[in-house]
Parts: sequence; structure tokens; C-alpha cells
Amino acid sequence: TSLSTPKKKKRDDGMREHVTGCARSEGYYKIDKKDKLKYLNNSRAFAEEPPADTQVRNPPVPAVNGIWRSEQRRLLSSFTGSCDSDLLKFNQLKFRKKKLKFCKSHIHDWGLFAMEPIAADEMVIEYVGQNIRQVIADMREKRYEDEGIGSSYMFRVDHDTIIDATKCGNFARFINHSCNPNCYAKVITVESQKKIVIYSKQHINVNEEITYDYKFPIEDVKIPCLCGSENCRGTLN
Repeated sequence: TSLSTPKKKKRDDGMREHVTGCARSEGYYKIDKKDKLKYLNNSRAFAEEPPADTQVRNPPVPAVNGIWRSEQRRLLSSFTGSCDSDLLKFNQLKFRKKKLKFCKSHIHDWGLFAMEPIAADEMVIEYVGQNIRQVIADMREKRYEDEGIGSSYMFRVDHDTIIDATKCGNFARFINHSCNPNCYAKVITVESQKKIVIYSKQHINVNEEITYDYKFPIEDVKIPCLCGSENCRGTLN
């Protein structure tokens, strides 16, 4: 047990020579600070020296946050003209959602209001809910009436699909109807799935209520409109 440990040899370059051929098999050992500096200096010099054929064609780009963000905006603007702008805007909306709040509205019950300025032709919010078929929508509408739920938040996507946000949705269900709205609804396709997104028609100021035209089909039983705009039609349908 009192065998003396053999003195570790060093290579010509000053680095320690591993007798077993593998540093991991020799357990934990301390490395002299001088050896660390030599290794770091050698590795840094190797990393900073690019290949001769790429020194001119690929100059180093400074990793500065401001430059990186401006480069991303430039690429996004260039993609917008050639790719699907709706998809890019939808990805932006998921990355940074608009600041919105719901509170009492002078139009009807609750409403959705902007907490930040919104420019024209921007995605404001996605109408989120459960995708159901027409048959299920008819059954749920009757059940909601029996349960005493005054308002059902159903939005038709196409002939076969309806989004029900009555019990499973987001703030978009609080958007009120207006005959002179500042937003409009649009159906877009993202990864082969249809989604309803609310776009801004014009610039929207802070604390301004978000509204769009429901475009209900014409029916005999009329639903009164309370938007109060100058060109109000009087009814939603």
C-alpha cells in the first residue's frame, strides 16, 4: 500500500502524458495553472485563425444584439414579399402577443380593448376555441339555452367546421360587433389547419375597443345592434 506513485511524464509541448492512453481512466488530478494557460492559448489561437480559403469570402460578423435584431427584421421584410405574409405574421403574433384587456363595454356587456397602439393591417388576436362540426354546434347551442347561458361564442370557419369558444376560448370571444369596425376577421391556413385571426383595418389607439363585423346571415328574428356608429344598420342580422 505504500508504493510510490510514478512521476507523471510530460510531452515535448509541456502537456502531461497519460500513461494509460486515456485521461478519464486515470481519475481526478490537478492541472498546473501554467499548463492550463498553455492549453487555452493554443486552442484560442487555433479557433481564431480561419482557413485560408475563407478569410476573404466569410468575414467574421460581430455578435451584437442590435445588429442581430436589425438583420432579422431585414430578412423578415425580404421574406414578406416572396413568402406567405400571413404565416409570418401569425408566427410573430405567437412570439409576441398584443397587449389587450377585457372590461365593460358601452356597446354590449364585456368588450376587448387595446393596451398598446396597433398599426393597420396587423394581426391582433387569434379566435381560439374547440373545432366542432355543424351537428355538434346545433346540439351545443340548444344545451346552452337550456343551461341559461345567454351568449354562445361560435364562429364559423367553413361549411363543415365551427369554432366554439363558449367554455374553452380566449379574449377574442369578448370582441363586440360594430357596423363601422376597426378590425376584420380572416381565415388563414397554418400547417394544413384553418384558423380565424382578427386583423386591424386601421390604426387603433390605446384604450380603444376592438370591434369587427359579425356578418350574421339575414334572418326573420332580428338581433338589435347597439354599436352606435353613424352608419349603424340597426340589427346584426
